[in-house]
Amino acid sequence: MKKIFAALVIMGFMASPALAQSFPEDEKAIIAVLDDFHDAAAKADKDRYLGHFTEDGVFLGTDEWERWPLHPDFTDYVAMRFANGGWSYHSEKKNISFSKDGTVAWFDETSVSNRYGGRFRGSGVLEKVDGAWKVAQYVLSFLVYNEVAGEVGKIIADEQAKRDEN
Repeated sequence: MKKIFAALVIMGFMASPALAQSFPEDEKAIIAVLDDFHDAAAKADKDRYLGHFTEDGVFLGTDEWERWPLHPDFTDYVAMRFANGGWSYHSEKKNISFSKDGTVAWFDETSVSNRYGGRFRGSGVLEKVDGAWKVAQYVLSFLVYNEVAGEVGKIIADEQAKRDEN
């Protein structure tokens, strides 16, 4: 009897719309947005790239000080950088989740940089604005293997000490 009750409880959770949200068309749309976001950056297409952000979007870069509100900071930075060419990150894998009402999504993706040759994680939040998915926040971070994290931490601490001297 306990096994039957447990099975019914589990089936109830699996069938619950609040717990098992599926938005396959929106997932495809988000993948297309992120792929186009990266393509626009690789082609230094400023308007297309910035057009993927919400009006109050934020980009968080890999340096600790890099918190770029879209207006005016990130817009100015992108204009300057794209004047000399963009940057290229090729996404290898994306994971996407949705809010219960399907109007907000969060993601993480593993990417490779053509410039740095390293592996990165992009993560962030998208909002559905007037039927289109827009990036509200994008966070870019280096992936560091646990086995070398101590060495990387020392390099960062040494760099921080140099900056503190200046």
